[in-house]
Amino acid sequence: MPQPAARQSASAATRDAPFQLRGCTFTMMLLKILNPRDSQFFPLLADKVRQAPNFFRNAPVVLDLDGLPPEAELEFQGFSAALRRHGLIAVSLQGGTRQQQESALAAGLTLLAARTERSEAEPRAAAVERAPELPYQRTTKLVTEPVRSGRQIYAQNGDLVVSASVSPGAELLADGSIHVYGALRGRALAGASGDGTARIFCQSLEAELVSIAGLYLVSEDMGKDVQHRKVQVYIQDDNLHIDPMTV
Repeated sequence: MPQPAARQSASAATRDAPFQLRGCTFTMMLLKILNPRDSQFFPLLADKVRQAPNFFRNAPVVLDLDGLPPEAELEFQGFSAALRRHGLIAVSLQGGTRQQQESALAAGLTLLAARTERSEAEPRAAAVERAPELPYQRTTKLVTEPVRSGRQIYAQNGDLVVSASVSPGAELLADGSIHVYGALRGRALAGASGDGTARIFCQSLEAELVSIAGLYLVSEDMGKDVQHRKVQVYIQDDNLHIDPMTV
């Protein structure tokens, strides 16, 4: 059946357009700034970058000002330039005062909405007793072939199960947990939407980086006692833990 002339015209215009605008998901690091004037800020950052240069090279970074006093000043042009000298590219701002946000926009950064956090008025005991409320209905994405270098797989709104090995340079992301029934190389980021109850399981830990809900460890931070072993990765007491599994 022939399309109406208006619809044909719109379809042709879309097909012939010199660009396509689509939504997409990318991984970005969050740099929580507590004291940018500390003389050890950039030396310590340089040490961290040297631990995993391939991971940090030209990496996009979100600047988080939630822990910065409202009266503190941050010169975003100079700060972003200093980050670039360490291989990090500041692309966006989270939190901060209106004045700080306006300064960030003037420096070419974008603004992200603040994260939703539990109110301090809510009793902690109640928060422990109640099961965590997930913003999605958990599902499972299954991958049966090896994950090659340069490939990224994202399990949105659920868990990711890989029944093969993961190559160096590959990246796994999941809003829920990640299970790898083979060697885990490359990067694995579970709890990508902030689910701190997510975990990472693998048959052989050889990863460049593991992360849950924004907390991460690079390979240099992982003890030799867990390398090349069957492990689980989880958050406890606001720290990332890696435990060997004997079963």
